[in-house]
Amino acid sequence: MSERDADLLLVERVRQGDKRAFELLVEKYRRKIGRLLARMVRDPEEVQDIAQETFIKAYRALPQFRGDAAFYTWLYRIAVNTAKNYMTARNREMSTVSEVAGEEEEGGEERYAAPDIDTPEGHLLSKQIAYAVNEAVEALPEELRTAITLREIEGMSYEDIANFMGCPIGTVRSRIFRAREAIAAKLRPILGTSEDQRW
Repeated sequence: MSERDADLLLVERVRQGDKRAFELLVEKYRRKIGRLLARMVRDPEEVQDIAQETFIKAYRALPQFRGDAAFYTWLYRIAVNTAKNYMTARNREMSTVSEVAGEEEEGGEERYAAPDIDTPEGHLLSKQIAYAVNEAVEALPEELRTAITLREIEGMSYEDIANFMGCPIGTVRSRIFRAREAIAAKLRPILGTSEDQRW
């Protein structure tokens, strides 16, 4: 059984009055939603409040969940909208990519540069790469930033991103390609790569 099917089964059990089934969904996605919100909201207490509100809203909205998209895609949407509303109500701006995302990306940046990172030069290069990636991502237009974040940080499939963004898969691929090109352009001076090299 796929993860998507397992989630749909739990959703169906919740609809039939099984509260433990919803607790299982919360346990499964609590950390993932927390990490997502920590990229947008700096205050850990606010992250907890927004996460709690996200799951309350999801529970109330569960009868409207049709299963067109994966449960996490649907939950992700609720979390992002809840965070936006929360910060707007408090007249504060959300971060698009926080230090949390930078730390996550740093771990995955070895594919951009192959030097030994256990040297002082390697550590410095890793930090420069993470900073350049964050800067490049924050400078992207919203639709490109959303697409690349969902793909590279959240690990969502092209199909789920298309459902989430309400556009064809081809558009998602194009947005991710353009975002990667913009990031590559930022990394070229640091890595000393030529224009015909992606990374």
